[in-house]
Amino acid sequence: MSQSPVSPAAPPLLVEVEDGVARLTLNRPEAMNSLDEALKDALVAALREVADDPAVRCVVLTGSGRAFCVGQDLKEHVRSLGDPDSTLATTVTDHYNPIVTLLSTMNKPVVAALNGVAAGAGLSFALACDFRVASDRAGLNTSFAGIALSCDSGASWTLPRLVGPARAKELLLLPRTVPAEEALALGLVTQVVPAEQLEEAVRELAGRLAAGPTLAYGSIRRAVAFSAGAGLAESLAHEAELMALTGGSSDHRAAVDAFLAKQDPTYTGA
Repeated sequence: MSQSPVSPAAPPLLVEVEDGVARLTLNRPEAMNSLDEALKDALVAALREVADDPAVRCVVLTGSGRAFCVGQDLKEHVRSLGDPDSTLATTVTDHYNPIVTLLSTMNKPVVAALNGVAAGAGLSFALACDFRVASDRAGLNTSFAGIALSCDSGASWTLPRLVGPARAKELLLLPRTVPAEEALALGLVTQVVPAEQLEEAVRELAGRLAAGPTLAYGSIRRAVAFSAGAGLAESLAHEAELMALTGGSSDHRAAVDAFLAKQDPTYTGA
C-alpha cells in the first residue's frame, strides 16, 4: 500500500527579497508567532544576512496569521523550567539582544508591519524599528509584568524615548492591550491603516525607502542612536563624521546633480 508523502514542516521564518526590500515574516501562526528556539535562531541569522547584503536597502518585519508576535513561547518556557540544560536562561543575551541590536543599528531602514497583536519581546522588536505601520486590528502589550518578569529586548530603552518615563512605567508595570488608535495617539506607532490596506501601505513605504539614499538613512539612524547617550559636543562631532561620509557618497552627488537639473535623483544606495 502506498503512503501519501509527508508534507515538510513550514519554516518558522519566511525570507523574501524583491526590489531591494527584504521581508521577514514570523511564521508560527498557530502559536501567534511566539518565539521558540527555532524561530529565534532563524531570526538572528536572517537579520545578520540582510544587514550585510548591499542588495537589501530596506527590511520589513511582520507576522503571519492574526498576530505580529506575542513574545517568548511560554509553552516551551514552562517545559524548560527546572531543566539545567535549558537555553532559556541565556536567550536574552543569545537571541533577544542581538535581534534588537540588528533591528536598531543596521545601516538601512527597518519597518515593522503590525498585522496583529505585538506583545512582550514582540512589541520590543517593533519598537526597535524605524517605522511601525499598524493594522487597525493590532494591539500592543508590554506583557512582562503580567508573568512576573522584568522587561527585555530594549523596552526599557525605547519606551521612555517614545512616550516618556512616566507613561513607559505605566505601560510596563500595568500591562494592558493598547488598541491601534490609542497607540498612534501615544506615539507608539507611526501609522494606522485598515487591515485590508496594510500590505499596500507597507509596500509603498518600503519601496520608497528602498529607492532612497541608503547610506544617508543608515547614518541618520546611527546619529540618532548615538546622541541618545551623548552630550551636545560629542553628538556634533559624530554628526560631522557622518556628514563627511555621506558628503563623499555617490548618492549625494546624484542628489545635487538632479537638483541642479530639476530632476528626480536615482540612488544606488552608496
